[in-house]
Amino acid sequence: MSVQVENLEKNMAKLTIEVPAEELEKAIQAAYMKQKGKISLPGFRKGKVPRPMIEKMYGVEIFYEDAANELISQEYPKAAEESGLDIVSRPEVDVTQIEKGKPFIFTAEVAVRPEVTLGEYKGVQVTKVDTAVTEEEVDAEINRERESNARIITVEDRPVANGDTAVIDYEGFIDGTAFDGGKGENHSLVIGSHSFIDTFEEQLIGKNSGDEVEVHVTFPEEYQAEELAGKAAVFQVKINEIKGKELPELDDDFAQDVSEFDTLAEYRDSVKTRLTQNKENSAKRQKEEEAIAKIVENAEMEIPDAMVDTQVNHMINEFAGRIAQQGLSIEQYMQFTGATIEKLQEQMRPDAVKRIQASLVLEQIVKAEAIEVSGEDVEAEIARMAEMYGMEAENLKKSMGDWESDSIKKDLAVQKAVDLILEHVEEVEAPAQEDAE
Repeated sequence: MSVQVENLEKNMAKLTIEVPAEELEKAIQAAYMKQKGKISLPGFRKGKVPRPMIEKMYGVEIFYEDAANELISQEYPKAAEESGLDIVSRPEVDVTQIEKGKPFIFTAEVAVRPEVTLGEYKGVQVTKVDTAVTEEEVDAEINRERESNARIITVEDRPVANGDTAVIDYEGFIDGTAFDGGKGENHSLVIGSHSFIDTFEEQLIGKNSGDEVEVHVTFPEEYQAEELAGKAAVFQVKINEIKGKELPELDDDFAQDVSEFDTLAEYRDSVKTRLTQNKENSAKRQKEEEAIAKIVENAEMEIPDAMVDTQVNHMINEFAGRIAQQGLSIEQYMQFTGATIEKLQEQMRPDAVKRIQASLVLEQIVKAEAIEVSGEDVEAEIARMAEMYGMEAENLKKSMGDWESDSIKKDLAVQKAVDLILEHVEEVEAPAQEDAE
């Protein structure tokens, strides 16, 4: 095999790969051996037809496609390594010569990692984020915990209030005629959930158990049932039962039920500590994202479209993996949402560009600062990963190949670059918003 490299515009390159004729012959013979069991001709048993007879009957090209695919998958990786290029996309392959007795020649157009010229990356300005936690925020978090631990009770001494669950029978009419899908019995409707159209829920507030209520609503103009869209309707509703929440008392017993603490004061302090930690983590992420965005603005690079395409496809595969965990295939998702692969690609492209830009500038900072990762750094990261996976560190290490080890080193180096950036950022107060006139 021989490889010629031609540099193209916009960080693209073309590899011209030539495979000796004898290798093509081997691939054609292998294709024949693979397919011969499916081919029959008069006078021959199935699977026993000689190759020359098949080629005479169907043409010498009959085995070319399989042979070409085999040679491309076999020779391209070798050619990519031999080229010395830092390839960052899938190859766009084109067969330029396939003929018995002659070398097999194909080309592969690829994107190569762009050169990055860094601008200012130390001392960039980022918006200062207030991480102080107010007592009101602590109260709100504790109240959410109370809500989730509330008992549902039947209410008999008051009318429906916002937040209650009304158990209702209902039937809807348009111009005095009942419509399909507008009837239900013993339906539990959470008041304030806005799960029913228009002001349906609000019109039940203040009504008592046993009341029969006439509810007037208008269907939205873009309602899913076209025959109802935009039309006024009247629902005859009977309130069978009212259910409300009984919140637990805010005392030491509550703290012991929902936490590891003995007193309400200790629990309250722990909530404040947790909220503070969450705010600090969020502020760090925001500071990191803002700083990297500024560094990208200050840098110069030309990203090839093929590199973006590869990143987009990777992101779609990630998305498909996430929804698969919820029992939904990418095909089902597209069917339910009306999306297409093309729409998904278009939606993900801007984020793909940002990811690539961030990755490129951080890798360039690693080079500019000569950041190194020690063996101790790698060992510590493997130990952290092993603890996360519930494994022995030594067993995890043994299961890793060179690629995984190199990936850990690269990720750690990039994280060190991020830490370097954050050490030197200049935090500034967010500009005050002017009062609207």
